[in-house]
Amino acid sequence: MRAIVTRLDSFGDVLLAGPAVRAVAARADHVTLLCGSRGAPAARLLPGVDEVLVWDAPWGGFDPPAVDRAELDALTARIDAGTGLILTSFHQSPLPTALVLRLAGVRYLAADSVDYPGSLLDLRHRRAPHVHEAEAALDLAAAAGFPSPDDGRLRVHAPPSVTDLTGTGPYVVLHPGASVPARAWSPGRAAEAVRELAAAGHRVLVTGGPGERELTAFVAGEHGTDLGGRTEAPELSGVLAGATAVVTGNTAPAHLAAAVGTPVVSLFAPVVPAERWRPYGVPYVLLGDQDAPCAGSRARECPVPGHPCLNTVTATDVAAAVEKLVGETS
Repeated sequence: MRAIVTRLDSFGDVLLAGPAVRAVAARADHVTLLCGSRGAPAARLLPGVDEVLVWDAPWGGFDPPAVDRAELDALTARIDAGTGLILTSFHQSPLPTALVLRLAGVRYLAADSVDYPGSLLDLRHRRAPHVHEAEAALDLAAAAGFPSPDDGRLRVHAPPSVTDLTGTGPYVVLHPGASVPARAWSPGRAAEAVRELAAAGHRVLVTGGPGERELTAFVAGEHGTDLGGRTEAPELSGVLAGATAVVTGNTAPAHLAAAVGTPVVSLFAPVVPAERWRPYGVPYVLLGDQDAPCAGSRARECPVPGHPCLNTVTATDVAAAVEKLVGETS
């Protein structure tokens, strides 16, 4: 059996699809993962994936492309699968993706859907309320005939050695950036946390993407080690795997840290519900006002002056959370 799993969102979303992908891979001869360009680096880290197809859908992402018939034709010509699992977030419709897969000749399709699917789905599944996104994907996979073959935690391929970046000895990682501004702690608060963690005896590594080098340099200052722009996805997994704890917002490194088994201090802005997106399967401490006025808004820019849901969190709060996690896991 050849199967295709789709998850068209971001890096972190694709990581959360990993347990469901492994469930499909346990029964399929070949698994293709169809994802967007932002999720592709994560897709290549997932066990059970035989082929990655990258396509940016016109109905997803922060800057969706226009509908292009030639691109759709090229995509459907590349898809070779008889069974499909369409993974979406709780607020998304799987039906546009289902239409594409039907045009590609996929015979059996399963997805969570609150909308009437017509002939687009063979299994219209209803997700249980309030479940984590990783669990919702596993529930759908099981309903489609792919029960989980393992503990269902997030997982990636074994990280590479990164001692050339991290040096030797224990360290904490602080990742100050986020995929959207509404989910990010302020740079000033992050820099204070680096100083406080260093004063408590922790070696602090500050990570970030190529476009965040100015941010990571500021946050690291004189008391942290700046790794901004120096880690692609595999190297970042190695850096996070070696950490005693990771401090980050609700963004990709939180899920990557969970996938390598590292405890997380989660600076969680409640623009999406923590019950669905918190660090999964690892010890964590959730910080941030979950009852702030922005709760459930899915805002990308903070709609409340002063960003109080996160900026009420202090460096002392973060240092205390790190000590709690280190004490629990040591």
